[in-house]
Amino acid sequence: MKKYSLAQLSRLIDHTNLKADATPTMMEKLCLEAKNYHFKMVAINQVQSKLCASLLQGSDVGIGAAIAFPLGQTTIEAKCFETQNAIDNGATEIDYVINLTQLKIGNLAYIEDEMSQIVAICRKHQVISKVIFENCYLTDAEKIGLCQIAVKVKPDFIKTSTGFAPTGATVEDVKLMKQHVGDTVKVKAAGGIRDANTFIKMLEAGAERIGTSSGIAIIEAIKQTLLDSHQQTIDVQCMK
Repeated sequence: MKKYSLAQLSRLIDHTNLKADATPTMMEKLCLEAKNYHFKMVAINQVQSKLCASLLQGSDVGIGAAIAFPLGQTTIEAKCFETQNAIDNGATEIDYVINLTQLKIGNLAYIEDEMSQIVAICRKHQVISKVIFENCYLTDAEKIGLCQIAVKVKPDFIKTSTGFAPTGATVEDVKLMKQHVGDTVKVKAAGGIRDANTFIKMLEAGAERIGTSSGIAIIEAIKQTLLDSHQQTIDVQCMK
């Protein structure tokens, strides 16, 4: 059992706007909200890295650039360039999508090489790395295989979904991922997490970061629950 204050729960949220038509005005709004709620970071398309770094300068909010998003179907060289470019423009976290085609044909060596190269760039610059699986397209065996590679390469996080596929995070997937990486790698749940109940269930399943565009609604709902119950913290029965 873990006790979380409202402030601690806010710091588990990656405040997200990955829309293709996101404007600078939308980014300004996203960053202001993230600062006001002290979310962990803003999750944005790579091209928005420089703008958001400027908007968030001096704050406690990170800049999370999405790489090869949302399909993952670019070369390792392209992903590495995109990663480095995002970091050069102020990104403090990287969420990249694996090459699903190579996974589906069983080319695990490619997947490991890709992960190793991107994670190495992030480590060099002390930037957090997250590997997006896109679980809805995968068998459990493929998910487990990716977890085994992650345990070897040691990115900071493995992540359930982009939020752009037919389905997003599930409690079952988070539990499976946590079971197979243990404490070596953290798990991020993303995609379809729109309410406080689902948010808490993902934490209980083992997620240590949540990607959502509904962070404000989630935190406000939990805030009201705490007020109604006259409590300062909420209990979360986290998976061991």
